[in-house]
Amino acid sequence: MLEIQDVSVVFHQGTIHEKMALSHVNVKINQGDFVTIIGSNGAGKSTLFQTISGAVSPTSGKIFLKNQDITHLKEYKRSRFIGRLFQNPLMGTAPSMTIEENLALSACQGHYFRLKPITHQQRQQMREALKELNLNLEDRLETKVGVLSGGQRQALSLLMATYAKPQLLLLDEHTAALDPQTASKVLKLTDDIVKRHQMTTLMITHNMEDALRYGQKIMIMKDGKILDLIDEEKKKNLTVEGLIELYTSQTHEYNDRILLRNEAVL
Repeated sequence: MLEIQDVSVVFHQGTIHEKMALSHVNVKINQGDFVTIIGSNGAGKSTLFQTISGAVSPTSGKIFLKNQDITHLKEYKRSRFIGRLFQNPLMGTAPSMTIEENLALSACQGHYFRLKPITHQQRQQMREALKELNLNLEDRLETKVGVLSGGQRQALSLLMATYAKPQLLLLDEHTAALDPQTASKVLKLTDDIVKRHQMTTLMITHNMEDALRYGQKIMIMKDGKILDLIDEEKKKNLTVEGLIELYTSQTHEYNDRILLRNEAVL
């Protein structure tokens, strides 16, 4: 479904600030896979997402989605079939627009957009979709998004990212800025939506417990490289302690934030 072939990304190439952000990355993600990605800051996780989404062009290598070469496809064109959710709840929505206007915008993702009168049928579809969030937003279609809480905005961003049923969903630490209780609710919503629509999904997380709980596979990254892709069978037998031990044995990182965030479960 998603195939990355020998992709490298070098920032500031040929200068004293040259940095290898991705180094000869090769990976295949199957249709319907839900893969969680762990790694310390600077491991290349977000750069990988930026390269897949088209925000960053690879220095070398190719990217295929459903056997189509998208290596040089513009970011706005990729947004027709790639949904992305960011860490900051403010980035996924237009605060000065209403909930229904935001949803109408997401339905036109990657296409020329002109705000038209929303039909009764479209409004009903929006209400049904919002009901699935269980946040009582279905009766607030005309509410400006800017007045919603961070958790409500991130849940709405999740719905917007999946509203047009993208081929691939990228979740870039999308609950990191939320309090633990709200983060748990958004993750549960994420899992429900991904399973219901069988979306191929990549999710970056710094939480080992979440990496184990969600998805079928776990990817470990360091220094712009994929060190391991733990398959579904191996993942079934892993505990949080076992995953941390596996992570530290491969990355040789013992005091990183990814471990500190999980010390309570040890």
